[in-house]
Amino acid sequence: MCDLLHFASRVPTVPVQRVIDVSALVAARKEATPRVSWPAIFTKAYSLLCLQSPEFRRAYIEYPWARLYEHPHSIASIAIEREYKGESGVFFAYFPQPDLMTLPALDTAINRQRTEPVEELFAYTFWIYRMPRFLRRLLWWYMINVRGARKTEFIGTFGLSVYSSLGAESLHPLSPLTSTLNYGVIGNDGKVTARIIYDHRVMDGSTVARALIRLEEILNSDILRELKGMAPSVPEQPAREAA
Repeated sequence: MCDLLHFASRVPTVPVQRVIDVSALVAARKEATPRVSWPAIFTKAYSLLCLQSPEFRRAYIEYPWARLYEHPHSIASIAIEREYKGESGVFFAYFPQPDLMTLPALDTAINRQRTEPVEELFAYTFWIYRMPRFLRRLLWWYMINVRGARKTEFIGTFGLSVYSSLGAESLHPLSPLTSTLNYGVIGNDGKVTARIIYDHRVMDGSTVARALIRLEEILNSDILRELKGMAPSVPEQPAREAA
């Protein structure tokens, strides 16, 4: 986390938020079997947005000259809290092309990152953080600033960081990623504040504002259709013969 914050503090990020209506999804999710988590729902919806909007698959690369790199597909980086040696810590799980996964498959993959042994899931992370700090920082600097493909493989193309299950939300999480999505607590009326924190070197606020409109549309179309398709079918009752 210290290394991430060291490099994230140098990224000029700006938050843009919008209140969106997910009341139809709330109802459909209650009927769906299995009932998938909201992080899976928002991750897939945002990945579909990134598929349609190439700006959200781009990364700012500074050396040897300033340029934008565009990745062919999305890689989601989801912040997951795990306990390790009696202490809580944040680990980052990576999911390539979540837009191609079904919601149950994506939800299962996310839950696996929450339950399986930390040492097995994050062996690469532990390998890196056994290095001396100057070597780790050099590796981070190279991955983030020199080669676009390496940057996306190392940290992903977008992030998801939420605390809504704890009744709270983060207003401006720091990240070296081009964009990070978070959302607050879903109200009784089905309204929720969705927020995108973006790298201003890659895109402008108007692009992000339009993306939030499109995100709401995707949630209430593609995602809603999939959730409705997960509802158990009700067997038809045989027609009664007229007396």
